[in-house]
Amino acid sequence: MPTSAKIWLERIRALPLPDRVRIMNVCGGHERSITMAGLRGVLPPQVELIPGPGCPVCICPEEDIYEAIQLALNEDIILVAYGDMLRVPVNVPKSEPRSLEQARALGADIRPIASPTEAVHIANATPDTPVVFFMAGFETTTAPAAAMIAEGVPDNLTLLMSGRLTWPAVAMLLDSGEPGFDTLVAPGHVSTVMGPEEWEFVPQKHGLPAAVAGFTTESLLAAFYSVLRQLLDQRPFLDNCYPEVVRTGGNPAAKRMLSDVMQVSDAAWRGIGTIPQSGFELCDAHAAHDARRQLPNYRDEARKRAGQMPPGCDCAQVVLGKIYPTECRLYGTACTPRKPVGPCMVSDEGACRIWWSSGARPDSTSNKNGARAARKAS
Repeated sequence: MPTSAKIWLERIRALPLPDRVRIMNVCGGHERSITMAGLRGVLPPQVELIPGPGCPVCICPEEDIYEAIQLALNEDIILVAYGDMLRVPVNVPKSEPRSLEQARALGADIRPIASPTEAVHIANATPDTPVVFFMAGFETTTAPAAAMIAEGVPDNLTLLMSGRLTWPAVAMLLDSGEPGFDTLVAPGHVSTVMGPEEWEFVPQKHGLPAAVAGFTTESLLAAFYSVLRQLLDQRPFLDNCYPEVVRTGGNPAAKRMLSDVMQVSDAAWRGIGTIPQSGFELCDAHAAHDARRQLPNYRDEARKRAGQMPPGCDCAQVVLGKIYPTECRLYGTACTPRKPVGPCMVSDEGACRIWWSSGARPDSTSNKNGARAARKAS
């Protein structure tokens, strides 16, 4: 019989924990489950749960969104994108369209979709009009896009790629020497596709406990217990706490599609900068469906800079796990889900949006840690 959340919680509470233990959860889905279940309020006060760089909307480069906006406004095309991407703002004067949603209001044909099959359907229904799929996401959304290309798509469908791999961002934090966390809970859905062994570098290279978790309270608490026990035993390893879905080697078919259709390259992350070998691009064999090769280039290289968040916005610090959402200077005042300033308040996987939806306000003390910073250990 599976272990209940209550039992996992009792086991965690029985551990002889140090004064402070910081657990980073990489995935936006994990952060949503943690926050909505109120796990921060029931764990021992020494345990600090830190949301990490696991929201693809939050880290999508500002220049890529700008490029998509300009392409949709200046070319006779249909641009499709996952719904959250339509509201992400870019840094332009208020007199100009600052999001795909605003460009749509000006007459651009921009349509939200929920899956690559919808992009294919739209392309088939409009054979005389170029359809551009602005594909932003991590491995779990890039793999279906790769499968779509591998299976064959209409000639008028191209991809504007902004896909990213998850693990290089964590590696960048660890290599910085100031990661801001003591243990790691890795994303179950990414591990389902790519295999859990992608995260072996965390214990093997950096000596930090790690566990792969699913999205139920039971799986998350099991992962928390595992990394805490590893820390106390001084025996770091990678534990799979999502065995019903995650298998060694991942999904061979999905990985084969990614290998056949995509190539990995250095890529920019919004507010962070360029991370080596962290981006997906279409390989040369599929150049006919690469929007950047087939359509006019609206890429503005001058927009590439490390601090691409709007003035006053601390989304980059939230994404890196340096501060909590409620510590952002704009959180809940200038920046709300109705009028987001930064990307973390847009997406359902963004930490700021998740915290706001759970009732956390700028002066909230509901977080058991008093919303103290998840920065370096003091």
